[in-house]
Amino acid sequence: MKLPLLRVAILGAESSGKSTLAAALAAHFHTVWVPEYLREFVETKGRVPVADDQLLIASTQLAREDEAMVSARDVLICDTTPLITVIYSRHYFGGENEPLAVLAQAARYDVTLVTAPDTPWVADGLQRESEAVRQLIYQGLLDELAVRQIPYQLLQGSLDQRMAIAMPLIDAALARR
Repeated sequence: MKLPLLRVAILGAESSGKSTLAAALAAHFHTVWVPEYLREFVETKGRVPVADDQLLIASTQLAREDEAMVSARDVLICDTTPLITVIYSRHYFGGENEPLAVLAQAARYDVTLVTAPDTPWVADGLQRESEAVRQLIYQGLLDELAVRQIPYQLLQGSLDQRMAIAMPLIDAALARR
């Protein structure tokens, strides 16, 4: 009998190394990772999202996770979750609508990793705003994780340093299944 997949959430503010870490973890565990849909949204639409786009972004992210589960091996690495969409909705639009809040509340992950904003901030067209916003989003994320009592591991430093902390955590979670 195949055990259920371990779902790993990688959370963090813009330009904090989430995608790089997700790809590296997926390679290490010989599995797939789910890229952040927001990036695709911005590239295909040629604009930043508005308040009415937030539910679509979060629900598409979850749909992509469901699709990837077919190809995943033991672990599914998720580059962001609906919780980040909530954080950005609060920052840019003054709050989140009820369907988005419900979606974020229902999404569950076995391991939550948070990438510290200790890498150089890099502008990325329409998607990234500034170092100041990155710090605000990061603090908002930490505050929200505390309110929701979601345990997480903060990852700092180089990719190698982050991998050295993340890999044993994922291995231990796999061993507990």
